[in-house]
Amino acid sequence: MRKALAAALLAAGLGAAMTAAAQPKTPEKTPTPAPTPEKPGEKSAEVSKKETPRAESSVTQHSAVIGGAPVAFTATAGTLIVRNAKEEPWASIGYVAYVRKDAGSPARRPIAFCYNGGPGSSSVWLHMGALGPRRVVVADGTATPPPPYQVVDNAYSLLDKADIVLIDPVGTGISKPVGDFKEKDFWGVDPDIESVSRFIKQYVTDNGRWNSAKYLIGESYGTTRSAGVVDWLQSKGGMTFNGVVLVSVATDLGAIFALPGNDQPYPLYLPSYAAAAWYHKLLPNPPKELEPWLTEVRRYAAGEFAAALAEGSRLPDDRRAAVAKKLHDYTGLSEDYLRLANLRVSESEFTQELLRQRGITVGRLDSRFVGPTMDPLAKETEDDPQSNAITGAYTAAFLDWYHEGLKFGDGKTYNIFADAFLSWDFRHKVAGVPFPLPTLTNTNIDLGHAMHFNPNLQVLVLNGLFDLATPFFATETMMAHVSPDKDVQARIALKYYPAGHMMYVNEASLKAMKADMADFVARTSK
Repeated sequence: MRKALAAALLAAGLGAAMTAAAQPKTPEKTPTPAPTPEKPGEKSAEVSKKETPRAESSVTQHSAVIGGAPVAFTATAGTLIVRNAKEEPWASIGYVAYVRKDAGSPARRPIAFCYNGGPGSSSVWLHMGALGPRRVVVADGTATPPPPYQVVDNAYSLLDKADIVLIDPVGTGISKPVGDFKEKDFWGVDPDIESVSRFIKQYVTDNGRWNSAKYLIGESYGTTRSAGVVDWLQSKGGMTFNGVVLVSVATDLGAIFALPGNDQPYPLYLPSYAAAAWYHKLLPNPPKELEPWLTEVRRYAAGEFAAALAEGSRLPDDRRAAVAKKLHDYTGLSEDYLRLANLRVSESEFTQELLRQRGITVGRLDSRFVGPTMDPLAKETEDDPQSNAITGAYTAAFLDWYHEGLKFGDGKTYNIFADAFLSWDFRHKVAGVPFPLPTLTNTNIDLGHAMHFNPNLQVLVLNGLFDLATPFFATETMMAHVSPDKDVQARIALKYYPAGHMMYVNEASLKAMKADMADFVARTSK
């Protein structure tokens, strides 16, 4: 289960599945050699190591056709040296910023701060798939062929409506600790929230953007981060936000990770399992249309199924058999398998079992994608076909753009992923509680606090119907529990797309996603 959880957390928002490696052993200390006498005019290595780190940047000019019209913009790829609460240099955080040139004063133009999730992912996925001015074209629902890849102007970039800053948290991209600080000082819920918040505050100050309408756009664990960042910046940083865009939501990890003793996720998975089985034509009695039928599945999941699981071992045999029959009708899984699973099937078990007899594994990030099963006897899948299908294209397209287009990063290693999971501290301190909560992270609480703190804060939630990593019914449940206040609920809008976790790999969904975000910015930035 720990192995499955590691794979699940890493896949949620990485855009590519990766297996978390075991933590390396702590190396034994060795005697420090005496410093080598320096030559006249030359600093020793020890002295150089203590030098104050410096920010770097490359500024280039570009144009792209967005929304049918040319948009001229300035791109800045670089790093900022972020300081901690003691004003010590804390981290060198990498970013890429796109600022439109012909839209009047930047000080009054909307700006969005964006990142992916993981924890441990760089911002490559949102950058080259949805938000940036250049987009890599990938095959939808199947593997993208090897290079050369097609990279085009992103007609659906948000840059025509808002300036965009894509952030790589510490350990990803070229972001790293400075001085005596280590990656472990940043690899946890709260230090991650604080370091990203301090980056945003410094960028806003350095670039004169305090009077700009401000937005956060995060994907998957990036939504976990966004809920904490908006609360931190509003309650501690004096910075008011107009809106938060949550892409594939993971604000309450307890709602989506089925650890032993936690039955909450199973009913929340069911409508997404049903959508996957419908897509692959495995339902015994398939409905003509998907979405109206999903309302029925939601009702059963939250009602009879959740009640049956709550009974635990007290569930009578006749009810157990009835529930197995109903789950078979909704998922296509056999009744025998469902009974053996005690009615509880995790996402990695579902993706392994659904098409097992054909030797095919279903994608967890996007169940429309399929690939060959590596181990047909395994209980859980070790691979994600969607990740395998697109990772090479995203990596190559971004690094080419970063080095050749943005003229930055030569001589540096850009980390698409960081081995953050096994070192990540999931404890989180929330407002009103005097100590960090030792449970699966829940920043829904932070989001609710932020929306009460700022009665004008709006939230846009984007869901993929075929996303098994952050299922849409789990998201609906999370959002319903942000606050019982009806005014808060009225400021949360949910949108749905016929795609997966990274709904933007489907061009029609990307087009709709852009329209939804553009409308959100327009109505909240006036």
